[in-house]
Amino acid sequence: MTTKSEGELSAAISNTVVRALARTTGRGPTKAKTTLGDNGVFVVLQDSLTRGERTLTDAGESAAVLDLRRRWQRVMEADVSREIEELTGRRVIGFMSDNHIDPDLAVEVFVLEPLPQEHAGPGGEGAGL
Repeated sequence: MTTKSEGELSAAISNTVVRALARTTGRGPTKAKTTLGDNGVFVVLQDSLTRGERTLTDAGESAAVLDLRRRWQRVMEADVSREIEELTGRRVIGFMSDNHIDPDLAVEVFVLEPLPQEHAGPGGEGAGL
């Protein structure tokens, strides 16, 4: 990883993901928390739905909102993955994203290329993200 402390890196990743969502949807989440693992980055977001998405959800159109969110996530995948690579100094080999309507939660998961064995944490490669 970079020379940033784990806390600084987590904050930078949270800010990057919030900005990426704001660029894509017109509004970013109000809360974000990033957890770093050996081979993964896990970002939980709260309060990310736009006013329009809330209106659709209130009208019983939650499925349409979730479909739209998945489309936006596909559009932003390459750019946000590149930004995570720049912050972590590691290649993103997988990106997964999902949303939950009530409560208004989202998650962005970036799977990083495994570190060489001598740098892996306890238990080696199979130890988890």
